[in-house]
Amino acid sequence: MTADIIDGKAFAEGLRGRIAEQVSALKAKHGVTPGLAAVLVGEDPASQVYVRNKEKQTVECGMASVGRKLSAETTQEELLAVVNELNNDPAVHGILVQLPLPDQINSPAIIPAILPEKDVDGFHPVNVGALASGEPGLVPCTPLGCTMLLKDRLGDLSGANAVIVGRSNIVGKPMAHLLLAENCTVTIAHSRTRDLPDVCRGADILVAAVGRPQMIKGDWIKPDATVIDVGINRVPREDGSGKHRLVGDVDFDEAVEVAGAITPVPGGVGPMTIACLLQNTLSACARQNGIAL
Repeated sequence: MTADIIDGKAFAEGLRGRIAEQVSALKAKHGVTPGLAAVLVGEDPASQVYVRNKEKQTVECGMASVGRKLSAETTQEELLAVVNELNNDPAVHGILVQLPLPDQINSPAIIPAILPEKDVDGFHPVNVGALASGEPGLVPCTPLGCTMLLKDRLGDLSGANAVIVGRSNIVGKPMAHLLLAENCTVTIAHSRTRDLPDVCRGADILVAAVGRPQMIKGDWIKPDATVIDVGINRVPREDGSGKHRLVGDVDFDEAVEVAGAITPVPGGVGPMTIACLLQNTLSACARQNGIAL
């Protein structure tokens, strides 16, 4: 028996539809249009595609998209000035600075410069602290999307044994806090965890976010477990064509024969990230205007 495939693309499409309805209601009842500003520094091709997709989906949901495209020679002071301008713009409710940034810019100095209430990536230390202490705040988009997919699949997560492989500030750590808030028993594992396969085998929920292609094998997975694969890795195709394909951190072909449900790569967690960015922008707009959604 093969695992059910968790269709993140379809879920994200439905989420965007619900967001669009709420945006329309905000405009009609309160005369407010959520605004999202994306700041892109340099010419990184992957970043350009990602920002373009964000801007397109922002507009499709009825929000205002504010683009700031800066040259690769932009200084840290110039970037901070742009962030400050957006902080002071009442029409902008969410700000994201696309990473990576050029070498001359100290990335850790940029995120704290964004107002916490406009930090729709959820990376500001104030929002990180709010998540850790169970207080309201903006949550990193990818872990938020993973949690939505899990709750849609499993309903109540209380009591589930959850193992997260990966301890990054972007996915692993916030994912742990979100699952703790859902009353899971949470283990954060990583590449140096002793007997990692055995740790994974104890998981009812296994979240793979370690950044190593197909690292987690089928025999690491507990039968009927729910597997969320956050990894996006480019590997050479096996046909010798020189082309590449996308794979996750889980060996999908093996895992699908063991798990109860699993997210594919692509088409699983990836589409949820931008949808949750839009959700955060909507939430930020409502809070900044004292509106209950």
